[in-house]
Amino acid sequence: MYKAFYGLTDNPFSIAPNPHYLFLSDRHKEALAHLTYGLGETGGFVLLTGEVGTGKTTVSRCLLQQLPENTDTAFILNPSLTELELLATLCDELGIKYGENPSLKQLTDLISQFLLANHEKKRNTVLIIDEAQHLRSEVLEQLRLLTNLETDTKKLLQVILIGQPELQQLLKRQDLRQLAQRITARYHLLPLSVEELGFYVRHRLQVAGRHEPLFTNKAIKVLHKYSGGIPRLTNLLCERALMAGYGQSKVPVDHKMVNQAAKEVLGADEVIESKRWPWVLAGSLVVAFVGVLLVLQQLDGDSSNQQVAAKVEQTDSAQTVNTQASSKQTSVKPQAPKGIEQSILRTAMSSAKQIDHAYSALFGLWQKQPIIGLTFCQAATQQGLACYQQQGNWNSVAQLNYPAVVYLYNNAGDNFYGVVVERQGEQILLQLSEQQFWVDKAWFERHFAGTFEILWAGADNTPREIGPTASLSHAQWLENSLASIQQRPSRLLSNFDQQLSQHVMEFQRRNGLKADGIAGSQTLVKIHLLLSQHGPKLSRTSSQASFNLSRNQSKSIVNNASGQELS
Repeated sequence: MYKAFYGLTDNPFSIAPNPHYLFLSDRHKEALAHLTYGLGETGGFVLLTGEVGTGKTTVSRCLLQQLPENTDTAFILNPSLTELELLATLCDELGIKYGENPSLKQLTDLISQFLLANHEKKRNTVLIIDEAQHLRSEVLEQLRLLTNLETDTKKLLQVILIGQPELQQLLKRQDLRQLAQRITARYHLLPLSVEELGFYVRHRLQVAGRHEPLFTNKAIKVLHKYSGGIPRLTNLLCERALMAGYGQSKVPVDHKMVNQAAKEVLGADEVIESKRWPWVLAGSLVVAFVGVLLVLQQLDGDSSNQQVAAKVEQTDSAQTVNTQASSKQTSVKPQAPKGIEQSILRTAMSSAKQIDHAYSALFGLWQKQPIIGLTFCQAATQQGLACYQQQGNWNSVAQLNYPAVVYLYNNAGDNFYGVVVERQGEQILLQLSEQQFWVDKAWFERHFAGTFEILWAGADNTPREIGPTASLSHAQWLENSLASIQQRPSRLLSNFDQQLSQHVMEFQRRNGLKADGIAGSQTLVKIHLLLSQHGPKLSRTSSQASFNLSRNQSKSIVNNASGQELS
């Protein structure tokens, strides 16, 4: 109805998955790289999670397009199945014939025969399950048993699980620990940033035939506020905003039209709440801070400046945790009953449910502060920093050596958030809300959900890509940087040669990046992160401090072109 008015040839904001409108943000590309890496020759299970509407299906469709031609693919969209129904559906997808009323064993044997035959024909078999958070634990266990069929070098069946964040919690169950250990790659897809959302909207409009700007910059910001950066919700809001503009015969679409669209799509209550949230957040921070102070005063009112250590007994094992207040280094007295010690830890974990509190603490370590109305990454950019998210384990956090916001979960599986502030050997200083705890590595690994975010100083004048066509100075910088990270002598280059490409691929494989031998944006960010000496560090004596060359040293060597090998 409004297409002619805006000069469009198609409806640009339909929520149907039209491949012509495919848009891959940097986060979607990173997710795709992780999945591709996980489906390497030895891969078993690959995990992709994200909130509703963030683009998980889009990533999975791109992955299907990139699979080699010698791949047989089974796609299950409705996983609310029993073990028998799952195996029967897998047979249907792979074209495996079976008789009436087959048993579990008969279906398993048929699938095993198919996988072995495929392997002899040098064909791969991939099973993709969408909405996998609905899988029953016994069905997941049946999947694990299917992947037991393997050669000396690879699994004969590779499984991609795609689902909402609840899937992560499901896989943390004790009875599924064997399956969780077989996950070779995992990625949690976050919503789009404001900048990415602007690119997303413009991309869809251009595909639909309009190349002139249609939404004002303020409209994009308001759109992001209401949609939270979720593409599907963005489509609904944009569709309604275009209708509002058409009804008023106004171009471009401004923030007032987006506000009206939000009222219609989200309802008046949600819109009012979104306008009020900065004040609610500020009030909750004040209440949380006052509450913590009251607890500390009750526990240690007579010696608020005295520093003591506490041994906190965990419910799942006897791990040592030293408790101290972040502002006054105050903690529970050693003589305090164990019930009180556990109560303090539980109180701290319960008060750390808001990730904004953790973001605020991380900004404080950089002598910065969050900005009301802006996301974590937006506030970082405004203050000359960059944000970076990664999936991994404790070693991934320790390798980067930056304070990090970490996603955690308690014994009941409920999420909470903290900040890794410092490390001393196997001991980790963890801040929960306004309190800090020395925890050991084992305690951290039991509660770590695998996602963390850091701030860093960014890199100036960095090219978007360093490959065979790059300048000699960029190629030499890349060689020097990788040599420093890989702790090997650096070579003097005359061009971007095959050996440098091999070093890049080695670095990419070790860091879960797409191993194409070309240093793209994700690879360059990871290199800069590992070499950077700016900002707070978890440990000044970490392995990063032993690198032979810092980033600045590498630049100076390139500029001076000394012509000597580096050791």
